[in-house]
Amino acid sequence: MRRILSFLDEAAGRELILPVTPPSYTWDRGNRVETIQLDQIGEVNLPGATMMGSCTLEVILPARLYSFCNPGTIPNPYIYLEQLERWSDAGTPVRFLVSGTPTNALVLLETTPYGERDGTNDLYVTLNLRQYRKPQVPVLSASGGGETSRSSSTGAAQQRTYTVAKGDTLWGIAKKFYGDGSQYTRIAAANSTTVKNPNLIYPGQVLTIPASGDLPSPMPASTSVATANATKSTYAAATGTWKLSL
Repeated sequence: MRRILSFLDEAAGRELILPVTPPSYTWDRGNRVETIQLDQIGEVNLPGATMMGSCTLEVILPARLYSFCNPGTIPNPYIYLEQLERWSDAGTPVRFLVSGTPTNALVLLETTPYGERDGTNDLYVTLNLRQYRKPQVPVLSASGGGETSRSSSTGAAQQRTYTVAKGDTLWGIAKKFYGDGSQYTRIAAANSTTVKNPNLIYPGQVLTIPASGDLPSPMPASTSVATANATKSTYAAATGTWKLSL
């Protein structure tokens, strides 16, 4: 299945879909391991702080339409480059999304070096993504003792509601309540009046979490993903042209 990679400026309501899906991507994150030395024991490894995610994408911004272009591609690389540079120069946090996966992270575009290589006027751009987290001042409990309790009940037993928090994904919510992230499209279907795209949810949305036996059929793929999957390309050798059709 062809993945659709996009950036969403939530504040401005603007989405940029990469015209060509990169051949690969890697989202790096994890936990830092701290090594300390103890007398008579030696080295000991201890879990440290969570590391922020990062990703480097090698992207083609085409100057013409190719068979591998995503639907809706505009054959003008500078339209895409201008928007990417605006976000980078302004330090605007944008949401990085990969269709059909739980990859959904708020990022900053660190740099956007670019250039041409092969005389086609296509631009090759390197996008360095760094996960963004707004600094927050910790709030101490007035009572000064203990941790707040957290319910361990899940949506598998009975219907309940859940308010989307910053950084949530439907995949993660499905994993939390059903132990299976792939159920995210069924949660989307249960909230079809609120969720129009399973890959896009927003803080403050109140979702219905059905009992596991009451989950509806999965929500169909989003328009962009469905269009990409349905797009066929043919090559006419006589004229040396590609034809895209649905």
